[in-house]
Amino acid sequence: MYEMAKKIRKRIKGVFLTGIAAIIPVGVTFYIFYLIIGMMNKLVGIIPARFHPDHILPFHIPGLGVIITLILIFVAGLVTKSYLGKKAVSLGEKLVGKIPLVRSIYNALKQLVEAVLSDKGESFKKAVLIEYPRKGLYSIAFVTGESRGEVQSKTSQKCINLFIPTTPNPTSGFYIMIPETDVIHLDMTVEEAFTLIISGGVLSPPEIQQKN
Repeated sequence: MYEMAKKIRKRIKGVFLTGIAAIIPVGVTFYIFYLIIGMMNKLVGIIPARFHPDHILPFHIPGLGVIITLILIFVAGLVTKSYLGKKAVSLGEKLVGKIPLVRSIYNALKQLVEAVLSDKGESFKKAVLIEYPRKGLYSIAFVTGESRGEVQSKTSQKCINLFIPTTPNPTSGFYIMIPETDVIHLDMTVEEAFTLIISGGVLSPPEIQQKN
């Protein structure tokens, strides 16, 4: 009787943990999208009351903030690509460049966004394996580019830039430069590597499980 009750408890626990594993990722994902959409909807507040769609139209448009945000992003892209837009952005960057602290933050954010969104290069598009923090211990890292300039000129080997994310929050981590010969290239995608990191090694990509 005791053994049967133990097996039932174990089965219930297994089902419960499986439910948690299924619900948490979905719940967190929807919650993040809920926050983002909420922030977008607040943008409607910048529209003067007399021009607000809810006052002009006889019906309410759901998700209006999301629509306005997407339109603003698209318009900003069109304006920035135009001749006058490029001149305005260039002038704005010159003005920002004269403010010491703001200049540093702006340049860092601009370079990061360009590196992530650019289709050129291998920025955050390749997962690799390195011996870190010491020999015999391995960590997954992401290639952010090749080392250049003074840093590269003062090293004896060709180095690449890597970002080593932390678990379970991959948005924080360490930036290191490492000789290219010390890098072990992986077949897994960036998304699969992120899954492995965020789960702390609990969830392995299907391809890896099949190979093992």
